[in-house]
Amino acid sequence: MAIKVSPLSPALTDEKSLKTLVENRTIFSLEHCELNIFETYQKSDLVPLKFNDLVVTSMLRGKKIMHLFDEPQFEYLPGETVIVPSNVEMKIDFPEASKDNPTQCIALAIDHNIITNTLDFLNEKYPKEGKGNHWKLDHENYFFYNNVDLAGTINKLIKECMGTSITKDALADLTLQELIIRIIQTQTTKRFEENNFIDSNSPIAPAIEYIKNNIRETINLKDLSDKACMSTTSFYRYFKRELGMSPIEFILNEKIKFAKKLLSNPNVYINEVSYATGFEDCNYFIRLFKKYEGVTPKQYQLMNYNG
Repeated sequence: MAIKVSPLSPALTDEKSLKTLVENRTIFSLEHCELNIFETYQKSDLVPLKFNDLVVTSMLRGKKIMHLFDEPQFEYLPGETVIVPSNVEMKIDFPEASKDNPTQCIALAIDHNIITNTLDFLNEKYPKEGKGNHWKLDHENYFFYNNVDLAGTINKLIKECMGTSITKDALADLTLQELIIRIIQTQTTKRFEENNFIDSNSPIAPAIEYIKNNIRETINLKDLSDKACMSTTSFYRYFKRELGMSPIEFILNEKIKFAKKLLSNPNVYINEVSYATGFEDCNYFIRLFKKYEGVTPKQYQLMNYNG
């Protein structure tokens, strides 16, 4: 999986302006959304939080422990996003928060109408292939890593909400539409990565299964488009629209993920991992791995081995 990308963090609130040390809240209200910036400066447990609208939250600093949907608790770290439906209560632990190590998180509450209107527009103008496939938010797939595009869209929204332009509501509305698309694409990618094919009628499902079954081989676009029974041009365009990334980018993601599994063995050689993932040029594999993971394969192997 690609390295997590965290949105840019706004400046922390001046200490003299803090109203509370636990979930100090700064609000920026727009016509169709409300940006909340939360900061916590001391350890706390089971702090409740609920919104009247669907809320997109993204961690910027520090660590939280989330309790949500009566499911097992999970760590929430920078580079990760959680979406929560309206009127669902979160409970949050702050196990490491302090004045020197505060947590900072955004919570973007989005008006129901703009979500509905965006989904209706997408389903009318850009309908999905396959029976019963529609543009929709997947509320069961509520926790995921940010990619570059999603983090960039969140950054744009933060900028618009905190800005003073007279057109900021209009610009924010356009960026909200983009955010909804990016979230759906990210959720779709995560489902395919985890072999959870909710959209089993999707024409790209056979192509993605082919990628996973042939991850050790060199995979070309013609093979994938044949599996989807589409022309290469149509397949490429459809794949990018569904997942927000090109087929080649998805293949590289899968190869890096497979390489990480192989590197869990401390005795495997890096050139063996390179060949096993279909890269004949070991130096290219090392550069690519570092681009995705932020460390070289050898560094990753040592970190993994040392726990």
